[in-house]
Amino acid sequence: MHEREDGAHFHMADVRRKRITARRAVAIGELSAGADAFAQIVERRLPKGDAMVMAEIAGLQGAKNASQLMPLCHPLPLEYIDVRCEPVSERHAIRVYCEVATFARTGVEMEALAGASAALLTLYDLTKPVEPALSFGGVRLLFKEGGKKGLWLHPDGMSDAEREHYKPRGLAKLDGISAAVITLSDRASRGEYTDASGPLLVERLRELGADVHDVELHPDEPAPLAARLRELAGSGIKLILCTGGTGLGPRDRTPEALAMAADRHVDGIGELFRSESSQHTPMAWLSRADAVLVGSTLVIALPGSAKAVAQGMDILAPILAHAISMAAGGGHA
Repeated sequence: MHEREDGAHFHMADVRRKRITARRAVAIGELSAGADAFAQIVERRLPKGDAMVMAEIAGLQGAKNASQLMPLCHPLPLEYIDVRCEPVSERHAIRVYCEVATFARTGVEMEALAGASAALLTLYDLTKPVEPALSFGGVRLLFKEGGKKGLWLHPDGMSDAEREHYKPRGLAKLDGISAAVITLSDRASRGEYTDASGPLLVERLRELGADVHDVELHPDEPAPLAARLRELAGSGIKLILCTGGTGLGPRDRTPEALAMAADRHVDGIGELFRSESSQHTPMAWLSRADAVLVGSTLVIALPGSAKAVAQGMDILAPILAHAISMAAGGGHA
């Protein structure tokens, strides 16, 4: 961290506790060239050479060097960069796209913006000998993906052609899926504290479009929970999320309840939760988070803390819709 004499602080964002996820961003911008210069660009007749090819190369370099240009930008190992220059004849403009992707703890929007800006500057440099009255602007993100916020689309939107080319991927929704939430806690069931994890699960499920029918609070008793899981599954509920009772304490018996009710085990979901959560804390390896199928109903047991529930939903949200579809007889993706 650097501190100026006037007390202002500068520091890189601390991303050490964030999970590594797939990240992607696309940035755009335009060079306005005028009719004569535009014709020379697209016909590749500029004195310095092919401006669009050189701009695409410069965009690659710009994206890779973003952290050198911006002091607080994290240096990232980029796994994919694509820069495109598209002529827009009705405006005598060259539209630049820079797509960047990687797996990281932080996003790649600055890399995409740096790539688009470098490409535009190069177009300007190669075109100015024939037309000094150039301008460029409109540099912005088209969209970005990844991290706990998922897909973000610029409010200005995108064209059908842009959407078809880049295919921005948001979380698969749970529209029309009936769901239930059960909190397991002796103390909360006795009124000794207010449950925060159950309401958070309800909120996150509804954000995904699920229809949450039942929200319940029970003590840590395996047999009654197993019976209730079978009852809910029999009523047509397709997803049941439990919170609490997955630790190592003597009363933490939620996985045992799931085992009593289960027709099939879904071991990979618990493994996924522990593996991904370990990026936040090594204590994740002590969790007994679990998942089973009761008939065609997916039942998942998450830890009891609100923080773990929030992290768990970030981890599980991308796979829930497909898992429920498969349990109902749908095919593999």
